[in-house]
Amino acid sequence: MPIGTVDDSLKLDNSEKRFTDTMTQSSLTVSTSDPLSPALAGLPIPRTHWRHKHLLGLEDLSAEEITYLLDCAEALHRATNQGRTKLDLLRGRTIANLFFENSTRTKNSFSLAAKRLGADTVEFSSSGSSVAKGETFIDTAKTIEAMIVDAVVVRHSSPGTPHLLAKHLNCSVLNAGDGPHEHPTQGLLDILTIRQHRGSLAGLTVALVGDIAHSRTARSNIWGLLKLGAKVIVCGPATLVSKNWEKLGVEVEHNLDKILHRCDVLNLLRIQFERQAIRPFPSVHEYMLLYAMNKERIERSKEDILIMAPGPINRGVELTPEVADGPHSVILEQVTNGIAIRMAALWLMLNAQSPTQATAS
Repeated sequence: MPIGTVDDSLKLDNSEKRFTDTMTQSSLTVSTSDPLSPALAGLPIPRTHWRHKHLLGLEDLSAEEITYLLDCAEALHRATNQGRTKLDLLRGRTIANLFFENSTRTKNSFSLAAKRLGADTVEFSSSGSSVAKGETFIDTAKTIEAMIVDAVVVRHSSPGTPHLLAKHLNCSVLNAGDGPHEHPTQGLLDILTIRQHRGSLAGLTVALVGDIAHSRTARSNIWGLLKLGAKVIVCGPATLVSKNWEKLGVEVEHNLDKILHRCDVLNLLRIQFERQAIRPFPSVHEYMLLYAMNKERIERSKEDILIMAPGPINRGVELTPEVADGPHSVILEQVTNGIAIRMAALWLMLNAQSPTQATAS
């Protein structure tokens, strides 16, 4: 399968992926008279900027759509008083979390995001479910949808699974990670964290370091970062960072020390041994010597470099404790921003299904 793509049979037609309606294409603004709207009063909602029923990846989003989602995330974060209060924007809606892979951050983040918007949640785990009894993935999803849910958040080990669901379900589908393909909300929260510290992505150099071959986070970051004007370097062992990545418009480098002085941001990706048939390097110790971010490498980096990691982090492998907990680290900020991004994604998808919530300005 080519890098960053899914099988054509799993891709959505434009007619299925985007909403079409008879409303004006001019900018719309949340009406302050709508009981759901006061928290976001004045936030512009251009229909040409967000008309997606599903969020399956960043590959198909425009720079304007990505920026708009980031803006919504920050507005919702403020509206909830940094997560201390709840809104009624999704009151009466139900979000189902269908996780067929283990997750801590993402699953809890989506649950909190839905609840902070006033939605109910259905939590699904494949262990102990009817899937273990032989029920198909599609039948399971349809059964959950029949409980009257408005959106399904799905994580699965198979690339393209959310795209497949979007073809069979009537509700919205949000990709929470499909194998090594994409993880759009992780990419968005990473980008939001960078934007908060640097103001703009344009002209920044961002290095993704580690297991690029198996990383859905890397793919989503690449699509989003390039569209917002950043330069992207992918770095790691040659067994995990093929020259084929250059086809996506990124620079490939196998020596971290050669690029340190150029980087504004380092995003340190976990080695995903669970997705590898064989060990891609002789030892974890060797990987640490060549690619771990440590005190010595920090001292040779830019003074304001940002250190990021999507988690879970392996201390002593991708980075040392003094770096993970040091002044350059924004790892916990990424976690906080994840809830804001997921609130925005859920609200935008479900708002797109209810254009009456917006009034022509």
